[in-house]
Amino acid sequence: MHSFVRRFGLIGLALATCLSFFGWSQPVNALNLQSGPTIVLADTYRNPIDEKLGTDFGQKIDVNNTNVLAFMKYKGLYPTVAGKVVQNAPYSSVEDVLQIDGLTDQQKKVLQDNMGNFTISDPDPSLVGGQDRYNPGSYKPFMK
Repeated sequence: MHSFVRRFGLIGLALATCLSFFGWSQPVNALNLQSGPTIVLADTYRNPIDEKLGTDFGQKIDVNNTNVLAFMKYKGLYPTVAGKVVQNAPYSSVEDVLQIDGLTDQQKKVLQDNMGNFTISDPDPSLVGGQDRYNPGSYKPFMK
């Protein structure tokens, strides 16, 4: 009897495979849906980070949210000054970066010369969470 059931199952499987090969398959609809799942996106939703990129954050260094690699664009800021700025955040104003303990006169001058390249916004957990500000894992600038 066990042998008969096994053979009957194999024959049924082979027949179903052959029928589906020729296009005679039955549609499978486990959820009894009339059509496939539909994803509805609101027209008004915008990712908060995309909103931030539309502000000065997208064009300048946000001293409360940017990682150290963003400072590479400006001579004299990366890596030492950038590390100090990132480690001492958050700031209430852009000028507060000049008050970081341990800055040399030269480092203060470099920061002063670049004040126009900085902006400030409230720290955003999606940008400052973890250690990503110190090591964002992007090593492309160092590859040649």
